[in-house]
Amino acid sequence: MPIPLVLASASPARLATLRSAGIEPRVLVAEVDEERTLAAAVEVFREHHDAGIGPELALRDRPFILANAKARSVIARDNPDALVLACDSMLEFDGELFGRPPTPTEARNRWRRLRGKSAILHTGHLLVDNRIEARSRDPYATHAGDTASTSVWFADLSEAEIDAYVATGEPLAVAGGFTIDGLGGPFVERVEGDHHNVVGLSLPLMRRLCASVGVTIPELWTRP
Repeated sequence: MPIPLVLASASPARLATLRSAGIEPRVLVAEVDEERTLAAAVEVFREHHDAGIGPELALRDRPFILANAKARSVIARDNPDALVLACDSMLEFDGELFGRPPTPTEARNRWRRLRGKSAILHTGHLLVDNRIEARSRDPYATHAGDTASTSVWFADLSEAEIDAYVATGEPLAVAGGFTIDGLGGPFVERVEGDHHNVVGLSLPLMRRLCASVGVTIPELWTRP
């Protein structure tokens, strides 16, 4: 029997990525106030930095804070006897981080800034081996996490292309306001790094995280 995996995300793209890799997860959507969670973490890091204890929270590490919160939310609520994987993606551009655009106007303005330029898509990952046997064996060796970063170069879209893309509604549903595996695919010129990460889940990083908790990817396969 394969080791059960819970995906703590409502993202259809992440689910499709796992399925294409031979893994059929159980989906449990986390209940997290992302804005409040991130703001609180940024403030804590800032206070520590001001006290000389450590650095401020880097942009690339902020999606990991949300992935961590999502995994812990699902575990606290459902306590599944399974591996739990949570992810969160944000786009770094010109010193800012972008999640999902809140309005069509914001999506349109964002694409006007991005067209013809590059940005970095960060996806935080947290994997928790929440199986009863793993927790009883060594509760301190059941967590592994990291952030994967991929550079993305965007095409120089015309105003008509931007308007047409925003009108589809797709940019409003995804981090950064674009996809590489959907209608936005033709507008991505190239990527440098793991292309799965741009979809929202880095399979190579997931493999490394699994190895950290003593699990191999073939043990998760639900089909050959």
